[in-house]
Amino acid sequence: MTARIPVTVLTGFLGAGKTTLVNRILSENHGKRIAVIENEFGEVGVDQELVIGADEEIFETSNGCICCTVRGDLIRILGQLRKRRDRFDSVLIETTGLADPGPVAQTFFIDEELKEHYALDAIVTLVDARHIEQELEASPIALEQIAFADVILLNKIDLVDAAQLQRIERRVRGISATAAVIHSRNADVPLERVLSLGAFDLERALALDNAFLEPARPFEWAGLYQLPAGRHALHTGEHDHEHEHDHAHGVDHDHTHDHGHGQQLSQVELVLVPATDASAASIDALLEHATAIFETQAQPALPGSVLASERRHRLQLGAGARFQIETAASGCWVVFSEHAPVEFGLQLAGAAPLQQREFGSHHHDLAVGSIGLSDARALDPNKVNDWLSYLLQSRGADILRMKGVLNLKGENRRYVFHGVHMVFDGQLERPWSADALRRSRLVFIGRNLDRTELEAGFESCVA
Repeated sequence: MTARIPVTVLTGFLGAGKTTLVNRILSENHGKRIAVIENEFGEVGVDQELVIGADEEIFETSNGCICCTVRGDLIRILGQLRKRRDRFDSVLIETTGLADPGPVAQTFFIDEELKEHYALDAIVTLVDARHIEQELEASPIALEQIAFADVILLNKIDLVDAAQLQRIERRVRGISATAAVIHSRNADVPLERVLSLGAFDLERALALDNAFLEPARPFEWAGLYQLPAGRHALHTGEHDHEHEHDHAHGVDHDHTHDHGHGQQLSQVELVLVPATDASAASIDALLEHATAIFETQAQPALPGSVLASERRHRLQLGAGARFQIETAASGCWVVFSEHAPVEFGLQLAGAAPLQQREFGSHHHDLAVGSIGLSDARALDPNKVNDWLSYLLQSRGADILRMKGVLNLKGENRRYVFHGVHMVFDGQLERPWSADALRRSRLVFIGRNLDRTELEAGFESCVA
């Protein structure tokens, strides 16, 4: 059987640069043979001299690309394109700026004939760095386009400063924790970073990046410190007399606590836990434990409060607010922080972190975010089927994307699945490697997701 044709779905809010990118594909001599399917053909100012036979619904450009208009049905257009299979290597579908890419992606799960001949390669979302923050406030579609993405082209980066860009990228990564983020100006990006990536192929994505399905954490940063027993001053914000000391340790300050939306951080959550030693592995070993503490009831802490270990503290921040942390014994301790230290000027007096780890920003867009689950216990295939069916029926409209690798009891192959809204596709893939821990890893991206509900559902599947 001939290989399936890879399909890229290109989405992004109005003005993000989709048309610029499509025009480049249709006009530049890149040597690739691409069929471009246009949703709103009137928008595209393709130079008529580049176009051969532009009166047809499907026509060729002088650089060998094929262009089609989706005035009709997508399935019908793709059927017609198949008759010209020898003329192109991949397909790019541009959706309208106000479209949810979900239904287009679902087409490749639902239609049996399409499934046989075409493979969904990646959902690529263009983001206008200059305007995305306003768009996220105003439109749920802008949020969903980012949440669906396998690849995010953060475009027009020349129109924002470095601090804005860092903030926007943090926010974008918070919405779609597993997407690759690429910076661009004028949608000028090497086409191999957009086309034929296999990004929708979970097996390939995991082979390239084993942390691809690492669960979204409720904290953005962890720092490991060597501390004697007793109380230690913890500062937030600006402390002039300590600046030189801190900059020597590479601690960055953001004295405004500016937090993504232009407002200041008024509070931040911290958890302190003891570690076995000073290695980076000590932080990794505590991730599940720290996540569990972050799920407990937060204890409010006013400036001056003493923060005990193994508790979720919600610090009330003010100008240069100070706190104390209490360590029961001398040794290694890890501070897990809801936000990165740069966002609220976190410093521990007289101590610098021996190890640090940053985690994908958990979402600050409360409507849409990612929740990850990871567990080594084997699962009962029938219970998994029942749970996922129930989940799609009851929460399918809210779950924009879900993907995962499951460890099924009595099966030596990995079960890999994808979901787009209420459409689900899963199959057994390559065997677990002999030396690797068999572990189920799932990521859900959607609106108003409930971690407790998802964890309980997963628990019900354990064999």
